Amino acid sequence: MDTEKTPTVAAEVTGESKDGAEAFTKVKSKKKNQKRKREQDGVDMDTEESVAIKRPQFPPISGDKLRGPDEMRKIPVPAHRYTPLKENWLKIFTPIVENLQLQVRFNLKTRNVEIKTCKETQEISALTKAADFVKAFILGFQVEDAMALIRLDELFLESFDVTDVKPLKGDHLSRAIGRIAGKGGKTKFTIENVTKTRIVLAETKIHILGSFQNIKMARTAICNLILGSPPSKVYGNIRAVASRTAERF
Repeated sequence: MDTEKTPTVAAEVTGESKDGAEAFTKVKSKKKNQKRKREQDGVDMDTEESVAIKRPQFPPISGDKLRGPDEMRKIPVPAHRYTPLKENWLKIFTPIVENLQLQVRFNLKTRNVEIKTCKETQEISALTKAADFVKAFILGFQVEDAMALIRLDELFLESFDVTDVKPLKGDHLSRAIGRIAGKGGKTKFTIENVTKTRIVLAETKIHILGSFQNIKMARTAICNLILGSPPSKVYGNIRAVASRTAERF
């Protein structure tokens, strides 16, 4: 009886081993896969380097090719600035035409100063500089001060209202404007000299001309005066900040 059972058991074991051999598959060695990946990466790196070497180098484009169709800017002129514009027209006209090679005219119908590019215009930023220059004069700055916008690249214009800082009305508003100006314009001149900016007070509007850092200093001083700080305290704060910036540069 024992001898009859044994072959059947052996047959079952051999059947299981055959099924197991079919169930398990051979696993590829990791080393070969890693080698292949390294070789492929090396090929990719070579192709990237070759692309970088073969990248074409073009000469810089001249201003004539960059310039598209003629552009125009219009700057509206309020009624109270007609007379100053007429008196200083030659001082405004000369740098725009001679230095920036632009065309400029005052349109009597629309009451706008129109600035236009032409074939002689070489600098791309000339139109923007001229528009800023005319705008600065119309806001109330002197022609000599506004001329700095043409000569220097790092000058900006900033305008804000007294009521943007604090909503004041009536006598409170007039007292705030008086604090900014000072007796005979003393406070305004002091802020201008310390911060190296130019300030125009036009009713409730304040216009500042200068570099970014200097405009920031002047703006904080004016905001402190509007909020009610005494001028002596504002002077001290400005001088401290100005001395720090001078040491930094």
